[in-house]
Amino acid sequence: MNVNQSAPPVPPFGQPQPVYPGYHQSSYGGQPGPAAPPTSYGTYNGPGPGYQQTPPLGMSRAPPSTGAPPTSTAQAPCGQAAYGQLGQGDIQNGPSSSTVPTQRLPGSQPFGSPLAPAVSQPAALQHYGPPPTSAQVTAQLAGMQISGAMAPAPPSAGLGYGPPTLLASASGSFSNSGPYGSYPQGQAPPVSQAQGHPGVQPPQRSAPPLASNFTSPTSGGPRMPSMTGSLPPGQGFGAPPMSQPNHVSSPPQALPPGTQMTGPQGPPPPMHSLQQPGYQLQQNGSFGPGRGPQPNYGTPYSGAPTFGSQPGPPQPLPPKRLDPDAIPSPQLNELPPQQKTRHRIDPDAIPSPIQVIEDDRNNRGSEPFVTGVRGQVPPLVTTNFLVKDQGNASPRYIRCTSYNIPCTSDMAKQAQVPLAAVIKPLAKLPPEEASPYVVDHGESGPLRCNRCKAYMCPFMQFIEGGRRFQCCFCSCVNDVPPQYFQHLDHTGRRVDAYDRPELSLGSYEFLATVDYCKNNKFPSPPAFIFMIDVSYNAIRTGLVRLLCEELKSLLDYLPREGGAEESAIHVGFVTYNKVLHFYNVKSSLAQPQMMVVSDVADMFVPLLDGFLVNVNESRAVITSLLDQIPEIFADTRETETVFAPVIQAGMEALKAAECAGKLFLFHTSLPIAEAPGKLKNRDDRKLINTDKEKTLFQPQTGVYQTLAKECVAQGCCVDLFLFPNQYVDVATLSVVPQLTGGSVYKYACFQVENDQERFLSDLRRDVQKIVGFDAVMRVRTSTGIRAVDFFGAFYMSNTTDVELAGLDANKTVTVEFKHDDRLNEESGALLQCALLYTSCAGQRRLRIHNLALNCCTQLADLYRNCETDTLINYMAKFAYRGVLNSPVKTVRDTLITQCAQILACYRKNCASPSSAGQLILPECMKLLPVYLNCVLKSDVLQPGAEVTTDDRAYVRQLVTSMDVAETNVFFYPRLLPLTKSPIESTTEPPAVRASEERLSNGDIYLLENGLNLFLWVGASVQQGVVQSLFNVPSFSQITTGLSVLPILDNPLSKKVRGLIDSLRAQRARYMKLTVVKQEDKLEMLFKNFLVEDKSLSGGESYVDFLCHMHKEIRQLLS
Repeated sequence: MNVNQSAPPVPPFGQPQPVYPGYHQSSYGGQPGPAAPPTSYGTYNGPGPGYQQTPPLGMSRAPPSTGAPPTSTAQAPCGQAAYGQLGQGDIQNGPSSSTVPTQRLPGSQPFGSPLAPAVSQPAALQHYGPPPTSAQVTAQLAGMQISGAMAPAPPSAGLGYGPPTLLASASGSFSNSGPYGSYPQGQAPPVSQAQGHPGVQPPQRSAPPLASNFTSPTSGGPRMPSMTGSLPPGQGFGAPPMSQPNHVSSPPQALPPGTQMTGPQGPPPPMHSLQQPGYQLQQNGSFGPGRGPQPNYGTPYSGAPTFGSQPGPPQPLPPKRLDPDAIPSPQLNELPPQQKTRHRIDPDAIPSPIQVIEDDRNNRGSEPFVTGVRGQVPPLVTTNFLVKDQGNASPRYIRCTSYNIPCTSDMAKQAQVPLAAVIKPLAKLPPEEASPYVVDHGESGPLRCNRCKAYMCPFMQFIEGGRRFQCCFCSCVNDVPPQYFQHLDHTGRRVDAYDRPELSLGSYEFLATVDYCKNNKFPSPPAFIFMIDVSYNAIRTGLVRLLCEELKSLLDYLPREGGAEESAIHVGFVTYNKVLHFYNVKSSLAQPQMMVVSDVADMFVPLLDGFLVNVNESRAVITSLLDQIPEIFADTRETETVFAPVIQAGMEALKAAECAGKLFLFHTSLPIAEAPGKLKNRDDRKLINTDKEKTLFQPQTGVYQTLAKECVAQGCCVDLFLFPNQYVDVATLSVVPQLTGGSVYKYACFQVENDQERFLSDLRRDVQKIVGFDAVMRVRTSTGIRAVDFFGAFYMSNTTDVELAGLDANKTVTVEFKHDDRLNEESGALLQCALLYTSCAGQRRLRIHNLALNCCTQLADLYRNCETDTLINYMAKFAYRGVLNSPVKTVRDTLITQCAQILACYRKNCASPSSAGQLILPECMKLLPVYLNCVLKSDVLQPGAEVTTDDRAYVRQLVTSMDVAETNVFFYPRLLPLTKSPIESTTEPPAVRASEERLSNGDIYLLENGLNLFLWVGASVQQGVVQSLFNVPSFSQITTGLSVLPILDNPLSKKVRGLIDSLRAQRARYMKLTVVKQEDKLEMLFKNFLVEDKSLSGGESYVDFLCHMHKEIRQLLS
């Protein structure tokens, strides 16, 4: 296998979601796969299939990957409603179905019309030398002119308002808003994909062609005539995209005689009729709830449609003062300037996350992703694919922001693309993929480099007939121990390479020797301690009774290794309010014994023998205890609680038992009782948007950091379940879980009947999941780069070792790299992540992940091999940590500036020369603006009025350890229409863009972001559908805020409930369902998640943000 093989070109980035059962994945851009000799273990067999694929052409649209952060309860509508509350009848989602075949201008590829399928066109040409493909979509943003990929506007014979089959909005060019930005006659428009430049090569990736560009007016010049002609072969096309009306902001103006337009009179009717001619106008401007009347849209346009005719003479444009906000719309090309109303950009003409995700699934979901080639960009996280490990770690374990690293630090500084890896060391693999092999080297332990201590891996070079090896990380030459010696074949590779996982696979495990253990002795199996708040709040809500009942059965499901009969984990129980109660549940006792410790200032554990026990041996005593706890405290009037002493007690108990373990804390209120770690209520909304806002995210006392440090030293991980009715200072209480690698779960205003299912589901998963205890992780790199920064839930006592008291399969550690020397294109760059941990059975192990990346001297290669989803994951974590020390506004500005610099550098150095008015986005990063806007609008960086300080702190710590798939759907939620696809279909319905414009009031939608699940019901849904789903006869009788669908025996009910179950199964946490009726008070909360729209808290819409980004880029370029 040639490790130095150059990376194949990348596909559009995105993210996998665990839903679709058969993991497939398509071929990889034309690189033949390396053949591997047969092997003696597992899935690792023989030659990888060659991956070959012709690039499908046609623009891709991708789904956005963000969503608003979670709201703790469905009660308070959390702020942000999307703009434009719809009236009664409304918007059709996607294209109107028309029977007339649509004409399409040759070569123009509109960006996101829902109809832009993968068009089989002659290979599109690239915009600059070698292959950075980038789809160029010209768009007039912020005084910019949006033209479809290349077709200029139709002549002014009349309004371009023919019957709906004409793709005016997608492929016509939008009118100039002044004497700028038109192309001199005879000069090609900006993005002609059918004409090439001399010396341009066809794109090398299975992605849509070329850069995405949006044009903005720049220099004067006469107007280009309209391009005409029939479709190129293979470019058959469905109906046009619908332009959805928005709210009129400027008074409608009379049209000149003869220019009547089709369209609604007064408020537009629902757009379901097939015959309705013309497009409805897109109005820009104010986003108020009301919709103004739209007169003068009476009868169909009587003139001949102009799209198929010969071009008319170019029309000079009358001069007009440029209004930066006046974004011309697709259809008003020919109105005299003074009669144009202000219009929005057609949302279908800008990059769509849904389309990009869909394209990646289609292109790369069917073939396995074979990891034998260095620097390959994996499929998106939203694509289901199978991985074949042939020497590099699976993308399920490591994803990088770029798979091609600049050779020099100067080049990296110029591009501003962060070089980072999101590492999920214990990630769960699908059943079709084998878990990492465990290698036992006996007492000698794993083979390592003597100088840098890197572990043996496939990239180590054996020399001198196999007697020595040269380290691939530091180049040190080491002797091979006699027991590890093996001869080399004619290629210099060991003949046993394919029999040894560490010489042929990217991921594997070593059994650790006693030298890798604390105090040089093997660890005991870990313990779980359940610590239950029994104050008045916890008893009153029924929480304690519910929890004790559940634990009786849950203790049978403690995690176990391999085929073990029973779990090796011991358990203990503590209850507390102002004092702590320890329980002796020794198997020889007839009844449990309680011991009370009231000196919380000097915490100690009053018993050793009988506190941590084997569940099966002490079953009867434990059951008796769990029956008694709710009764013992049933009449309590104690409202005050302590918190730090509880953690201290658990940690001391583990220390006394000389084992690692986990504390499960169930806590209800702010700990105000006199004790170490006592807190006061410091919630103050007046600090928002001031320099002191950062204090809301900082812990209010240093006690918890000190405590966390002691917990990590003991291998004591803390999982916290919070049940607050008011402010509990999550920012402070989450410090210990955060630093010990634990998790925080929050159930605001907990009520058993509403929240029981969510809480018990989360608890079951949390107790049953496989955890690595007392872990240390180190990331080594080859010479030239080094790990400089780390993000996640862990503690660091030095600059290199990430210490985790516990690490589960959902937690990630994000690592940023910087250059410390020049890199070499030939040898590339290597990463090795080594995790030392104790398994649930008490076995000490090392898990190793290796990844080889390419290095480049051309910026174009960097931009062609980036992954936007991973980039957004890194940027969100960077920003969420930034709010601890800087004002939120500074953090937001930093993100916007960095994004503008990344795109400006691409524009300046990689895109072909074109007018400064064009916004040109790299193909791999065309979703960067939409996703970044979602991060900027999230509750941490721009809270709505209803978002509490605790919610913000909760989301902040949650995102810190999310993986790429979780941040993708969290920031850009999935919106699934439920009644569009056939009832008998078993697959998930295709998602639509997260915008109010995509909602039709005759439909029902599911929206999920990994934490929340909404079922939105349109006001005009058919009665039969309402009856089938809710078992009530009409829309008005559906209960608002319903959280469970009735179990009904009909196909629709089964399908929707099945879909909800399948979505929940994909996510790490249980998503509670909330039914939202159109125009109901809860709709405000729902609209908060429609992230392409303007938010109530002031966040920009996707279109506005794109304009904003374009202004920033132009400033940088000028």
